[in-house]
Amino acid sequence: MLTEYELQALLLSLKIASVAVFFSLPLGIGCAWVLARRQFWGKSLFDGLIHLPLVLPPVVIGYLLLITMGRQGTIGKWLYEWFGFSFSFSWRGAALAVAVVSFPLMVRSIRLALEGVDKKLEQAARTLGASPMRVFITITLPLMIPGILTGTILAFARALGEFGATITFVSNIPGQTQTIPLAMYSFIETPGAESEAARLCVVAIIIALLSLFASEWLTRIARKRLGAA
Repeated sequence: MLTEYELQALLLSLKIASVAVFFSLPLGIGCAWVLARRQFWGKSLFDGLIHLPLVLPPVVIGYLLLITMGRQGTIGKWLYEWFGFSFSFSWRGAALAVAVVSFPLMVRSIRLALEGVDKKLEQAARTLGASPMRVFITITLPLMIPGILTGTILAFARALGEFGATITFVSNIPGQTQTIPLAMYSFIETPGAESEAARLCVVAIIIALLSLFASEWLTRIARKRLGAA
C-alpha cells in the first residue's frame, strides 16, 4: 500500500500528465497536419524545432522554460504583470514542462498516421463539393485515429516519467510539483527510504506498461473498425 505522501505524488503525476496531453493534442494535430500536407520555406527548421526536445537534455529544456516562462522570464513576466498568472513553482509549470518534452512523440505518431491516409479519398470528397474543413473532419481525422491514440498515450507515458525539465523549471515541491520521479529522487536522497523509492519504482513501471498495452489495444481496435467501415 502507498503512503499518503506517495499517493499524493501519484495523483499529481496523473493530473499533470493528463492536463499536458489534453492541451497539447489540438496543437499536435495541427503541427502534424502542417508537416504532412504542406510544403513551405523553412519546413525543415520547423520540423527540427518540434523534435528538438527529443535530443536536448531535459535540464536544458527546463532552463529555457525558466528564462522564458518563469515569473521574471521574457514571457512569464508579462503574463504575471497583466494577468496575475505564473507558471513558476506550480503544477501548471510542471504541466508545461512535461508537455514540451512529450510533444514530439505525439506529433510524430500523428504525422505518420496522416501520411498513411490516402489523398485520393480527400480529393474525391472535394470534387463532390465538400469544403476543406469538412473533408478533414469527416474523412482525414477519422482515418488518423490510430495515430492519435498512439501519440496521445505515448505522450502521456512520457509525461509521467519526466524529471529533468520539471525539477529545473518548477523545483521539487511536495503537493505542488512533486511527481513520481521527483518523489523517487527525494527518497533516494533520504537515508533509510529505499523501500519507499522501490514502491514508487514499481508503480512507475506498472503505469508505463499499462500505457503501452493500452496504446497497442486501442490502436488495434481503431484499425479494425476503420477496416470494417
